[in-house]
Amino acid sequence: MRNNNTDGFTLIELMVTMAVIAILGSVAMVSYRSSVTKAKRSEGKTALLMLMQQEEKFYTQNNSYIVFSKASTDASEKKFRWYSTDAANKSAYEIVATACTGDTIQNCVLLTATPGTTNVDSNFTDPDCGKLTLTSTGVKAIVTSGTGTKETCW
Repeated sequence: MRNNNTDGFTLIELMVTMAVIAILGSVAMVSYRSSVTKAKRSEGKTALLMLMQQEEKFYTQNNSYIVFSKASTDASEKKFRWYSTDAANKSAYEIVATACTGDTIQNCVLLTATPGTTNVDSNFTDPDCGKLTLTSTGVKAIVTSGTGTKETCW
């Protein structure tokens, strides 16, 4: 007599279970990556707003805005943080301040946050929004070839 042991799972049942787990895992991973990108984009926007506030304070004291970047050597320029968090290697964005296009630094400053440069976390990319910009006149914009719009990115 043969003992038919029906305890356990068939190979088909295990394969179906593994397929369901793989599908759920891939959906969760896409959602997670999207959330991380949105959080880092928020980090960049917050840094731009804080730096613009610092630029406005500098303007009230000096009657001019100031340019700055990672390469800044002037003591006044070094007071401005060129990265988006507390440490450059953990930051998602590198920030640069320049004069607005067609204007002087005495009248208008343009802050540009570039994601994932070699000076910050180079693994971060934001293909939807790309660079975020903010001017002292309050204009918020994006520089991208992706699917993002000013409304969705700012």
